[in-house]
Amino acid sequence: MRKAPPTTDDRDDASLFRDAIGVNRGHVRVLPAATPPPSAPKPKPAAHMARRDEAAARNELQHILLSSLETGDVLRFRRDAINPQILKKLARGEYAAQEELDLHGLPAHSAETLLRQFLRDCRLHGVGCVRIIHGKGRNSEERLPVLKNLVDRVLRQRADVLAFHSPPAKQGGTGAVLVLLDKD
Repeated sequence: MRKAPPTTDDRDDASLFRDAIGVNRGHVRVLPAATPPPSAPKPKPAAHMARRDEAAARNELQHILLSSLETGDVLRFRRDAINPQILKKLARGEYAAQEELDLHGLPAHSAETLLRQFLRDCRLHGVGCVRIIHGKGRNSEERLPVLKNLVDRVLRQRADVLAFHSPPAKQGGTGAVLVLLDKD
């Protein structure tokens, strides 16, 4: 095989290419530069916080519906820092309620408002143990004890509630709950 003689042309590659295809001789027409395509429209702003809040509300509602208490179910809860023996004493009714709130027969919205105000007042006055009567919910139109589930949900959400348990039958049974409050 023979090697091609080295070229001594000082022109750049682009110029050589144009000569080879005939641009410089007028045989090929150069197209004008194309305008760039329009940019894609900007995405609409997304309401990330609203979507997150809606998802949280859906999860909470689903949790409430799935974990709904029945008429005869016992309410019980304690913070991790609270000794399990305290919960057993609550269950046996060994703590005397210093104050009592009866929510029997109230609409859920009114009962929740009263419950929150009652707990706030008890905390302000240093009350350590209270009894909340929510009823068993046998006459509820929803066929679930609405007030019992409401009391359970509200109490679990409050940081000042240390523990709660349904008392013995002679102190209200599953129609009431004894609540230990933080005195700080």
